[in-house]
Amino acid sequence: MGNEVKLGLKENRYQFFLLVLINAFVGGMVGLERSVLPQIAEKEFFIAARTAIMPFIVVFGIVKAITNYYTGALANKFGRKNLLIAGWIVGIPVPFILMFATSWNWIIAANVLLGINQGLAWSSTVVMKIDLVGEKQRGFAMGLNEFAGYIAVAVVAFLTGWIAGEYGLRPYPFYTGVVLVLLGLAGSIFFVKDTRHHVAKETTTSNVPKLKHIFWDTTWKNRNLGSVTQAGLVNNLNDGMAWGLFPLLLAAKGFSIGEIGIVTAIYPAVWGIGQLVTGKMADKFCKKDMLYTGMLLQALALVMLVWANTMLHFITLSAILGWGTAMVYPTFLATVAENTHPQDRAKSIGIFRLWRDLGYAIGAILTGIIADVFSINAAILFIGALTFISAAIIHIRMRCSNDGAIKIFEAIFGKSGKNKEACTSDLSCSGRLMTGIG
Repeated sequence: MGNEVKLGLKENRYQFFLLVLINAFVGGMVGLERSVLPQIAEKEFFIAARTAIMPFIVVFGIVKAITNYYTGALANKFGRKNLLIAGWIVGIPVPFILMFATSWNWIIAANVLLGINQGLAWSSTVVMKIDLVGEKQRGFAMGLNEFAGYIAVAVVAFLTGWIAGEYGLRPYPFYTGVVLVLLGLAGSIFFVKDTRHHVAKETTTSNVPKLKHIFWDTTWKNRNLGSVTQAGLVNNLNDGMAWGLFPLLLAAKGFSIGEIGIVTAIYPAVWGIGQLVTGKMADKFCKKDMLYTGMLLQALALVMLVWANTMLHFITLSAILGWGTAMVYPTFLATVAENTHPQDRAKSIGIFRLWRDLGYAIGAILTGIIADVFSINAAILFIGALTFISAAIIHIRMRCSNDGAIKIFEAIFGKSGKNKEACTSDLSCSGRLMTGIG
């Protein structure tokens, strides 16, 4: 069977787009709570929405982060498909708990299960898509994956909000979750195929050395992997801040609920749809440049928010923030895959996603404390400064991969020569090779 295995998006298009659909169901599970949960907190459990959202972000972020790590660590042992199925099984009780919970503690328990569901299922679909497409289209593959997941979050959030407005807060909005679980579980069991043969195929041709200490190399020691990991944490840290503080900032400046809804929707919409473009860009341009520019745009948008006053200001800055996030999100995963051996890939991605999703919890706690002690503006400026620092680390530490440039050099000048040797030792010279300049 191994001889029949081919890598590439076109060659594996049916499995690939099935996994895109499955990941949309995974993202939809998060969307279940976005619109309805704060209203349930206030109207049924008499808890202020701000107080309710904080534990949700913290608990969800920590549980998902830890599950990401173990999904990566166990992927080679148990198989990607089995972990995907396990994720859906854990998710089965979630919509039913949300329907019938008699206390807020049950809602928190549902979010623990949701975090496990997301860590197992989302991580599995990410790794399986990377396994399928091979090295040429990883950015585009991740752009499609993240687009599907985050657009599904938005669609289901809108749908549950509409159902709640028509038929009440519970139980009808959460019937959507029952449908998502059933479709996701059935699709994973009966139609998804494990990708271990694709990993074995790529292993025979990969020139990337295995990591000696995967956890520490991915966390910081490896120049490229460490740069990506810290940026992933900071990206989700500022996203957690935007989730919690954006509405409060806009309300303090006198904007209506409708206007707040428009501004807060533009950021994830540009982020989600933009990944269809930025994922493809990550396959063509230096990933270091993509990540540096994306983080720098985020930092600029965050800092300028403090001085924004008009609707146009906030719409523009939300769009810039969304585009900056779109530039980095698929590029993160594509870069981790590019810099790891196929047998290390799942574990390294799990470690990256551990730190990235811990950013949600850290961001929620950190910005909440700074906002309470100082002000919302101080919290936003602090997070903006951290994002600037993250961009600077990428600019200083990362190197562009020169594999593609070396191939172009060999095609033009042959397989030997001083310029090629010089460029092999200088990973930032791919631009010179691309133009034929020694």
